[in-house]
Amino acid sequence: MGSFKLGGMTLKSLFSKPETIMYPVQERYKPEGLKGHIAIDVETCILCGICQKTCPTGSIVVDKAGEEWRIDRFSCVQCGACWRACPKDSLTMENTYTTPSTSKFIDTFEVHPKKPERKAAAETSEAAAAPKKPVMSIEEQRAAMEAKIANMDPEKAAKVRANFEAKIAKLQASE
Repeated sequence: MGSFKLGGMTLKSLFSKPETIMYPVQERYKPEGLKGHIAIDVETCILCGICQKTCPTGSIVVDKAGEEWRIDRFSCVQCGACWRACPKDSLTMENTYTTPSTSKFIDTFEVHPKKPERKAAAETSEAAAAPKKPVMSIEEQRAAMEAKIANMDPEKAAKVRANFEAKIAKLQASE
């Protein structure tokens, strides 16, 4: 009975497309919405710090005085809260993964924010009519974070949760 199944699988594989790809030659298909890594457009960033405030793991640091934007990719859980909160759309969620590394490092970007320019009334009305990015509620952020840290080391997961709860408490206190 097992030989019939094996024969069927063998015949099927002869007349169908292979399941594997030739990796260096072909890139693997990246599905829509794949959360790879956060990228910044330093030309449009104004160093407002909203991304730093909304990051549940504290992996983003905005230094206005030094005009630097830093991200610790090893502690980032790719929840997307930072790019949804960015008022200038300077942050994007790229669908490619960062390159593997053998040592821990923090990506640092030099940002030179431009002075805000006065806009005409017509430009502001167009901006108001433009569709906004969906804003995640605190519960949605918590669920996204829990899904990302499910496979983490329990100690690191506890630190991430504590950091997230501290940020939520700080945001609620400021409101």
